[in-house]
Amino acid sequence: MNIRHAFVAAPALSLAYALIRIVDGFDGSRGPGLAWTGGHLAFLAALVLFVPVMWEMRRLAGRTAAATIAAVVGTAGAVAAIAQFAIDIVVGFMAADHEAMRVLSDKVSSVPGVPLVVYQVGPMLFYIGLFALAAVLAAKGVLKVWAALLVLAAVLLPAASLDLLPLASLFLGGGLLPLALRPTASATTASR
Repeated sequence: MNIRHAFVAAPALSLAYALIRIVDGFDGSRGPGLAWTGGHLAFLAALVLFVPVMWEMRRLAGRTAAATIAAVVGTAGAVAAIAQFAIDIVVGFMAADHEAMRVLSDKVSSVPGVPLVVYQVGPMLFYIGLFALAAVLAAKGVLKVWAALLVLAAVLLPAASLDLLPLASLFLGGGLLPLALRPTASATTASR
């Protein structure tokens, strides 16, 4: 996949997850079922795409130490979030109903270190790294400040409420879109 497409596809898949998550909750509980699995698969795909997005952001920042640290932190967070969503998908397949999902999730969470690494701190590193990369790019003039602020808003909104995930996904897409639309070196040379 062209990296430019990943800058659009990753936030779009995040939006798909956010919308499916809302629909899944219409009956008063989320999962198990098609919506649970479909939504989680969409976000899993988004997370996979965000890894090369972050490393491309690092490249655009000039491979500086700050950008490298942010990309490493963000990638570590993406791996933790991928583990979380993979566990949630497996739990959804194994459980007959929402209560059985809770029991299975509690068993997974009882493993030492899992709550901290997979559910609490780990996934937060993804968002910290992503925003840090946007901030570095804004400081270097590669990304406009408003775009970095959209990424910041996208990172902070879900902390207020997970029901704000659709808006956060739109903000994230808006913040990253300029990187997908940036002129290529060959287009810049041809226009001279």
